[in-house]
Amino acid sequence: MDEVGSFLTCALSFLPPQPRLGASVVQTFTHVSLVAALSCAAIAQAQSSRLVEEPIGTKDTPTLVVSPRFKPANGGSGGSGGGEGGVAGACPQVISSYTSASFEGGQYVVQAGFAQGEMTACSYLLSPSDFPLRIDLIESIFATSNASVQTTTQWTVMVWQGTPATGTLVYSYSSNDIDLPHIVMPPGTNGVNVQFGIDPADPEQMVVVDNGSHIFSVGFRIDQHNNQTQNPCFFAPPSASNAFPTTDVGGLAAPTTNWLYALDCGPLGCAAGWKSFSQIPTVCRPTGDWVMRASWTPQSCELPGACCLPNGTCQSILESQCVAQGGIFSGQGVACTASTCTANICPCCFVATGGCVTLAPSSCAAAGGIAGPTGQSCTGYVCFPTGACCLPDGTCVGPISPSACAAQGGVFEGNGTTCFVGLCPEPMGAACFPTGFCLELTEAQAAAAGATWAGPGTTCVDGNGDGNADACFTANPADINGDGVVGAADLTMLLNAWGSVGGAADINHDGSVNAADLSILLDSWS
Repeated sequence: MDEVGSFLTCALSFLPPQPRLGASVVQTFTHVSLVAALSCAAIAQAQSSRLVEEPIGTKDTPTLVVSPRFKPANGGSGGSGGGEGGVAGACPQVISSYTSASFEGGQYVVQAGFAQGEMTACSYLLSPSDFPLRIDLIESIFATSNASVQTTTQWTVMVWQGTPATGTLVYSYSSNDIDLPHIVMPPGTNGVNVQFGIDPADPEQMVVVDNGSHIFSVGFRIDQHNNQTQNPCFFAPPSASNAFPTTDVGGLAAPTTNWLYALDCGPLGCAAGWKSFSQIPTVCRPTGDWVMRASWTPQSCELPGACCLPNGTCQSILESQCVAQGGIFSGQGVACTASTCTANICPCCFVATGGCVTLAPSSCAAAGGIAGPTGQSCTGYVCFPTGACCLPDGTCVGPISPSACAAQGGVFEGNGTTCFVGLCPEPMGAACFPTGFCLELTEAQAAAAGATWAGPGTTCVDGNGDGNADACFTANPADINGDGVVGAADLTMLLNAWGSVGGAADINHDGSVNAADLSILLDSWS
């Protein structure tokens, strides 16, 4: 792939399909309206040196169902022995895919820089016991964006033992416009789900054996564009007159198992030949997974089930595959739903970067992150919030963290908040009236009422049951021993200290324990 011709993308918005019958196949297409304001051609011209993606929501995706009645184009046997491969007919069918897109409508991204002769592929790692397996159906969505003419695209579907880069190509079928029609779409923005499979009653099936890697791969090649007018190393195929493969808008979930075969454009282009997305420079790399999937029937009848992977996503795979990838298996036959793995994810925050990644709590701890609430993703989660803090005395400090605020007994006002006059309410406290009555008021209110304010956070609670608020209690100085009663014990203490200087028995604090102190004690006698 070259920078000028590398994956300029346009978005689709599909309308309800209108069926059209073709020879030997069911072929349905739809006219769709482009929601984006810019055309592919304009984007390609303005953003030719980098990847441009603009996903748009879609409605219904039509299908092109094809099944061959001839030998594979690569000269192979076409799956001879498919009926002898030992694939148990009673085994349940399995679907392998990385895309988050729906094949019946949703969101797609057209990779409009994709050149004639280039290929897409996805590889899938299975359990050794799944082999040999029969490939039942291969699907991929192709689309046009704002095409000004009817487009015809010639294509090839392929199957490998192993990866497309290091494995062996075992099946290859090319469109011939007879029993395998070319992809034909009218002007406008259109899409089609190419569904390739072989009649189950046909003795020649696509059977894949394990080459030792426990991997099989499927992919598509554009053999001939409708209108690739110039060298794609210098000029991207005109987006207004060609169809292209698509990726999803859910983010790149499988960078090492999505593959691209790019043309060799020398120093002008990106890495040539088969490369996984993780091996492709960012300028040439799609940000989503190929909208592609494979349905297959294994020899082993071990049922797949929901597997919660370390990145928090759910895949329907076998238990052995789940364990091999560090996942948590939910049980055979358990389907992936929106809530299947929510108990196994959390926002994982990293102090060094301040960033957040949705992970399983165990994976977060192993990576040295700080795990947030279980069952929540990074969406809308703030890793390290700071803001204003209202302290018990009514003052405001900040910005500080919620934990630092709580340590001071304060109330955190929210992430991004700042202190300003009036943010923090005046503190309440016990207001003690001369009558012995108590009310919880602000300091200003207590002063206006002629009460004595006991301080912020104090209350009118009567903890000792003496009928008075604890905060308003003032000890009687004649209660020398502090037992709450002025009596004989206090008198004894006073007489024993008679004539001494200072001390608790000096009730009036005149510097001597004398008759004046005795008079006060007797006046206060309980």
